[in-house]
Parts: sequence; structure tokens; C-alpha cells
Amino acid sequence: MRTMFATAALVLLVLPAAAQTMDGMDHGAMHGEAGAPAAGEPKTLEDASAKMHQEMGSMPMTGDVDVDFMQGMIAHHRGAIDMAKIALRDGKDPEIKALAKTIVEAQEGEIKMMQDWLAKHRK
Repeated sequence: MRTMFATAALVLLVLPAAAQTMDGMDHGAMHGEAGAPAAGEPKTLEDASAKMHQEMGSMPMTGDVDVDFMQGMIAHHRGAIDMAKIALRDGKDPEIKALAKTIVEAQEGEIKMMQDWLAKHRK
């Protein structure tokens, strides 16, 4: 129960966002071109949200707040990236597409930093 509340709080604190690496990104979508999602990528915002919540909910808690926070944020950022890719692919508003592109680029870098931190600090 505590894990569920912690996960919900994490999601609510850093709304709304959800990752795959830039290597796995549909570069046509990055430039606003329509196209089908790559294999394994969510097709809708609902799919992306469900995937993020499933990943966060199945994440084992270690009891180390710093490690658990970083693990949860990686899942959260992945969800943001998935959602941003959908906005890039299906969205119409150029301002939204520009924001989505920025989200993908920024959160990929943050995921890398968090993964590096975890590699150094996991017990």
C-alpha cells in the first residue's frame, strides 16, 4: 500500500510525463512527419500512460529513498518521452510539437544521468 501511495505521489509531483533512447526514436516523428509507431511503442496517450504506470507499479522498492526516487523517475521520464513521441506523430499544433521535441531531448539526457547515478550508488 505504501508503495502505491509513493508511486502515485511521484506521478502527481512531476506531471505529466513519461523512454526509449534517441537511437530507438522515430526521427520522422521528431520532425513532425506522420508515421506509424515503431514496434513496441505505445500507439495512444492512454497506452503510454498505462505502460508508465505499469512500469512504476512493478518497480521493486529498495527502501533507499534516493535509489527508489531515481528508479521511479526513469520510468516516469520514459512515459513522458512516449507521450511526446505521440504528440510529435499525431499532434497538429506546432507549439506543442516543439515542446514535445524539447521534452524528448531533455528527458533522454536526464535518464542517462539517473542511470549513471544508479550504477554508482546501487548496493
